[in-house]
Amino acid sequence: MTPNTASTVSATVTAEPPLWALHRELMGRTVRTDLTHAFHPGQPHFPAFPDEQRETPFDMARGDGFTVHRHTIVGQWGTHVDPPVHFVAGARTLDEIPVDEMILPLVVLDIAERVAVDPDAAPALEDVAAWEDRNGRIPSGAFVALRTGWSRRWPDPAAMANRDEAGVSHCPGWSAEVLRYLFEEAGVTAIGHEQTDTDPGSATSAGDFGLEDYVLRRDRWQIELMANLDKVPEAGALIVATWPKPQGGSGFPARVFALHPGG
Repeated sequence: MTPNTASTVSATVTAEPPLWALHRELMGRTVRTDLTHAFHPGQPHFPAFPDEQRETPFDMARGDGFTVHRHTIVGQWGTHVDPPVHFVAGARTLDEIPVDEMILPLVVLDIAERVAVDPDAAPALEDVAAWEDRNGRIPSGAFVALRTGWSRRWPDPAAMANRDEAGVSHCPGWSAEVLRYLFEEAGVTAIGHEQTDTDPGSATSAGDFGLEDYVLRRDRWQIELMANLDKVPEAGALIVATWPKPQGGSGFPARVFALHPGG
């Protein structure tokens, strides 16, 4: 083998695979922000659901060789994913959502200042128009998150529900006009929000979940009880939404994070 041949072989062997190079570049140029609350017994949740039960059948503190927890939870627990079948019989289940839908451009609609004054606030088409004036058209296939500042109330159940003396919840939610635009005109893949429900608290208190029904009937999915949306830009980030793959699953806790430029 000549010196030139050896050099060529060495270069071929040590060349970095393109995806590894891309990973190294992403890690060097982006911040990774966790958008997920850690779940636990006693946390805020939909009032009709039972609390989490957590047991430790094996525990190193008791002399076992390993530690194992048994979690008894509903699927819609903590930061979680709602697939279409959550509201629509026969619709897509968790295992039927492809991984292609789990890495998406992230759009953040920010109404937190308005919510700080009026907890019943909801986004309007003017909010979407202002976002598009600043950033261009919402990308087709995007994940659109509603930033309300509500996650700062976590994990206080009373603060999250924010009920008045009559038991009516006052917390923000989506609006029908904005959801229609996002799904029927912008063509987004999924949505997410910080509060417990898609619909405003005043609606859910009356048993009205029409907006969540609208989203899931369009064969789309959503992430509820998101965190740290104040730490990501309104445009330019990517979201990665992951969850376990229960066959026929109608919901499960999710781990969601964003990649975005630092600074």
